[in-house]
Formats: sequence, C-alpha cells, structure tokens
Amino acid sequence: MGLGRDLLNGILKKREFTLVESIGDLKDKLAAGTKLTYEEKTAINNYERYKANILNAEMDEARFQNKFKQMQVIANLGDWREFLKEEYF
Repeated sequence: MGLGRDLLNGILKKREFTLVESIGDLKDKLAAGTKLTYEEKTAINNYERYKANILNAEMDEARFQNKFKQMQVIANLGDWREFLKEEYF
C-alpha cells in the first residue's frame, strides 16, 4: 500500500484553506474528554491503520521519516471524513 499521493497533493495544492476538522482535531477532542461519534472513532481507527501500513512497509530510515511527516500533514490538514472511505477500511 503506497502513500496516497492524490490525498496529500490534494491537501497541499488547495489555493484556499478552509477550516476543516482533521484527524488531529478529533484526537484533541478525545484527549479533552469529549465523546466522539461512531464515525469519528472509525475515521481515527482507519487513519491509524493506514498510517501503520504505510510506515511498516518502509525499510529505509530517511524515506520512513519523510512518510511520517507526510502522514502528519494529512492528519492535521485533511478532512477526517476522508478516512470514512472504503479504501481505508
């Protein structure tokens, strides 16, 4: 499973950033004690599984670090609803 270039490029190429709730935002809410919906929990679980698959597949340390940073961008700038899509199950 490769890193979703379309996903990352779509986030980075936006001309105007709108405020969206991200995976990072959901994790912050969870840490603050806010109850999350089933969909929000599912999105977090799907993101974490996707991230683990991406990072576990990388053997080179420099490439691992690069992909780790890319996953941080996706988690903090992308809409959490992206991870409700079937491709992340």
